Amino acid sequence: MSGRLDGKVAVITGGASGMGRATVHRFLAEGASVVIGDLNERTGAETMDAIAEQGAADRAAFMVTDVAEEADIEALVARATLQFGQLDCIFNNAGIGGAIGPISQTRVEEWDFTFNVLVRSVFLGIKHAARVMQDQHGNGGRGGSIISTSSIAGLGGGAGPHAYSAAKGAVVNLTRAVSGELANYRIRVNAIAPGVIRTPLFASGREAKMEAFALPKNPWPRLGTGEDIASMAVYLASDEAEYITGQNMVVDGGVLASGPNMWGNDPASPMLRKSGVTHGSTGRDNDLRDVEG
Repeated sequence: MSGRLDGKVAVITGGASGMGRATVHRFLAEGASVVIGDLNERTGAETMDAIAEQGAADRAAFMVTDVAEEADIEALVARATLQFGQLDCIFNNAGIGGAIGPISQTRVEEWDFTFNVLVRSVFLGIKHAARVMQDQHGNGGRGGSIISTSSIAGLGGGAGPHAYSAAKGAVVNLTRAVSGELANYRIRVNAIAPGVIRTPLFASGREAKMEAFALPKNPWPRLGTGEDIASMAVYLASDEAEYITGQNMVVDGGVLASGPNMWGNDPASPMLRKSGVTHGSTGRDNDLRDVEG
C-alpha cells in the first residue's frame, strides 16, 4: 500500500519531541525520507532509536541544530539534498515558550531570544528551503511545500505570553507575505496554528496540573496531541494540498472560536507571577525569577 508522501524528502525542525516527533513518525509511515533538526541531542538519539525500531532508519537522519543560526539551517537543508537527493518539504516547527511574565519585567535579551527561536528560525528555514525548491522548479517543474508552526496565540490576545504571541503573529504574516512571492515556483507556503496540544513543551513536567487547567477551556472533550498536528502537516506536504498556499490552518479543538482567555490578566495569573525565559524541550534549564509585588 502506497503512502501519501512516497518518494518525498522533508526537513523537520524540533523533530525530536512533541509535535515534531509525531510528524517525523507520520511522514516516515507515509513513505517520506526525513532529516530531523533539533537542539536536544539526547532526545534526537531517542528519536532515531525509535525510527530504527519502526524499520525506517535508512530514510532518516538527525543533526544537532540551533535553528536561530543560519549556518545550522543551511547545513540541515544541505543534508537532505546530499543524502536523499532533493527537498520536497520543510516543516519549521522548532519552538520554545520563550519570555514570560509581565511586560514591564521582560528583559530585552529575553525578548530577542524568543524572536530568534520563533521567528528568525522560520525566516531562515523558508529562505534556504526556497533556494533549493526554486532550483528544483527550474530543473524540471517540481516545487515544494513550506510549513511553519504558528499558534492560536498569534491570532489574538489571551492564548499565550506577550512575546510568544507577538512572535507567532509574525510567523502568520510572514507565511502570507512569502506565499505570493513563491507561488510562481510552485512552492506552497502555509502555517499550522495549534491550540492546546499535550507535548513536553506544554506540560513541562506538570502534566496532570496543566491538563486540569486547560481542559475546561477546551471545547473539544480532549486536549490536542502531536498526531493531530502531524495529520495536518501530512496533508499540507502532500499533493492533495496542491492548490493551498498562504493559509494558517487552525488545529485547536475550537478554542479560538470560543474566545480564549487561557491565563487571565489578573496579577495573580500564573503567567504573570514568574518572569524570564522557558526553554521547552531543548534540554536547557529554564531561567525564571519571581515577580515582586
